[in-house]
Amino acid sequence: MARSPGVIAVLMASAASAQSPQSVAADVAITPPPPSVAAPSAEAPAHPEHIREDPYEKTNRSFFKGQDKVDRAVFRPVALGYKHVVPSFLRSAIRNLLHELRLPVIFLNDVLQLRPKVAIKTLERFVINTTVGIGGVIDVAKKAHLPYRKNGFANTLGRYGVGPGPYLYLPLIGPTTLRDLLGGGVDGVVPPTTIGFPYTRLDYRLSTAVTSTLDTRAEVDGEMKALLDGAVDPYATLRSVYLQNRAAEIDEIRGRRTAEQPLVDPLADPAAPSPTSPPTDGGAAKQPAAPDNPQQKSNPAESPTTGAVPSPTEPPTPTKPGT
Repeated sequence: MARSPGVIAVLMASAASAQSPQSVAADVAITPPPPSVAAPSAEAPAHPEHIREDPYEKTNRSFFKGQDKVDRAVFRPVALGYKHVVPSFLRSAIRNLLHELRLPVIFLNDVLQLRPKVAIKTLERFVINTTVGIGGVIDVAKKAHLPYRKNGFANTLGRYGVGPGPYLYLPLIGPTTLRDLLGGGVDGVVPPTTIGFPYTRLDYRLSTAVTSTLDTRAEVDGEMKALLDGAVDPYATLRSVYLQNRAAEIDEIRGRRTAEQPLVDPLADPAAPSPTSPPTDGGAAKQPAAPDNPQQKSNPAESPTTGAVPSPTEPPTPTKPGT
């Protein structure tokens, strides 16, 4: 199933886990840039095509600007109206039902990825919610520690080493890659051809797509504002979060779980040296010089005259007033 603008919901958790600024010691001197580096201009920064994953950046940016205008004028007001009119319990029931209808595709991709334990959990969730959960309207399986998980053919391609391809931003779809776009198309074709009803009905496909998009857009409204409104370059920020989040998901499927990494600066030039990389010749951090007087290395708790450390068991001798 093709990705909708609501796919941004997946990205918000990654943005929330970005590293917080680290404190800097007060005694660390900041080295000024070399004379060859031009001072930053007061004008708005240009947006060069500086990452290889986005060869169509100019076109993508134009689509992003147009989509942003449509979202502010149409999608966001309608989505917030949907959230205001439809009660919370009813929206949850609709969301649970939509999740239930996607489980056959998720189960198929679990099997294709050779993850039998995960596939069994997906099947258990489907059986429990279909029966006890009244056709999936009530998420009973979540209480049985079987939460809803997303999966699709794009993940299966990534599981077997297919790269993401170029980054794309498409109208009505949002951020994606060539692999995710093709994988979503396969996910949309499988249910009608293998299961049939109700996936073959046009009214079903349109209604579920519209409802899912409105519900997800309404749920992530606050997170989208927090992520993009304060960004220097919203397009680059969204691109960076999306690509890094998808890379982490593929690594997890391939069993390459690594320690949580901070999000890469979306405006950073990949050709520039990393701030965490070891310094090169001429840029090594200087160690503080050793003091000339060896007595300066003594324990600070020592007496300034004798150098002896006072015993913690000996109380200080009180002084008499007037002496």
